[in-house]
Amino acid sequence: MSEDLRARLRAGDRDAFAELYEKHARAVHLHAHRLTGDWSAAEEVMADTFLDAWRHRARLEPEGGAVLPWLLGMATNKARNARRGTGRRLAFLSRRPAPEPVPDFAEETAGRLDDARTLDAVREVYGRLRRAEREVLALCVWSGLDYAEAAQALGVPVGTVRSRLSRARARLRRLVEERLVEERLADESEGRAEGRGEPSPGRGEVRRGDAFAALTLTDFQEGTSR
Repeated sequence: MSEDLRARLRAGDRDAFAELYEKHARAVHLHAHRLTGDWSAAEEVMADTFLDAWRHRARLEPEGGAVLPWLLGMATNKARNARRGTGRRLAFLSRRPAPEPVPDFAEETAGRLDDARTLDAVREVYGRLRRAEREVLALCVWSGLDYAEAAQALGVPVGTVRSRLSRARARLRRLVEERLVEERLADESEGRAEGRGEPSPGRGEVRRGDAFAALTLTDFQEGTSR
């Protein structure tokens, strides 16, 4: 983002703001969804973010690089409020009975079900990460900000971003693997109780890294150089 465009935004140039929206609306929307887990809430977060960007355009520094970290910082704060607002609804839904499992009628579907199970495990345990861990993953891994830009968005030192990201990678990987092991053991126990014997080879095994590759999170396996 050129300093000239920054100046135009600060001056209230509507064409410059339209250019900003056109360039970054999708990124803000996806970031909001990663933090809220809800497309409708993400729409509201995105709208509120750009509304605040227009209202508080004078706070934009006259010099600097991309404006995206500034936008994602506002979106992160909006997403925090959205998550607090939906807390009671999520608690209610968690008490509802789980849907009936779909039976496995054909052996050729085993691999497909295992892949789906792995992705489900990632989605489930992602919500168990600490808020700060979810935010730094969303900014650095999915939105592609470097350490300095993420630090700007979160209002924390660069060193804090580095340490949070390292902990978040390790914790997410561990939680996914633990969840898959729990499901495999539960399946084996259920099979024995119903007289089915041991599950067929390969069913429910933890395949290290599959979930992260499927979600474009391959850098969880190795550190990201920034």
